[in-house]
Amino acid sequence: MSQAPVFDAVFARQFEELLRWRRDVRRFRREAVPAALIETLLAQTRLSPSVGHAQPWRWLAVSEPAQRAAVQESFSRCNADALAAYEGERAALYARLKLEGLREAPVQFAVFCDHGTARGHGLGRQTMPEMLDYSVVAAITQFWLSARVRGLGVGWVSILDPGEIAEVLKTQPDWKLVAYLCVGWPEEDCDVPELVRAGWERG
Repeated sequence: MSQAPVFDAVFARQFEELLRWRRDVRRFRREAVPAALIETLLAQTRLSPSVGHAQPWRWLAVSEPAQRAAVQESFSRCNADALAAYEGERAALYARLKLEGLREAPVQFAVFCDHGTARGHGLGRQTMPEMLDYSVVAAITQFWLSARVRGLGVGWVSILDPGEIAEVLKTQPDWKLVAYLCVGWPEEDCDVPELVRAGWERG
């Protein structure tokens, strides 16, 4: 049996800093990210916990121009619908927010949960099948923290039509879209969430 590591006070402070500086990034430099670095991050993601050790996450790289254009179109439609739900100053503020980095981020992933996976033999999800989705969220969080350690930023785009994204990527029927992630080198680093800086929570 392996000996458990000892995480000292210095590491504990650094870990707290990591959590504080893990922000949702929407402004990326167009500089390429080494493929080997992305592979390292995905390998670390596979260390994430999952219900019944099902590992239901399915990471699809979105790199083809036609696919990215379709994702951008989906965002534009959904964002217009979201804007229409607000009124007055709240609508004006929403219109000024930058809510995605789809045009700039050099690396993009659509992350799905495979609800048809036989791995894990159903352990732990007979009464709470949503644990499969939660397992994918945990993996995304692990990826996000690992990326931040390497200086990369991650942005989670949720203003999309899941059905449209699944159709564009031709996924399996049992796959559910959990996240669309933009990954790259951030234009700036800040430990205050952009929505807080923009004043979204006020009023």
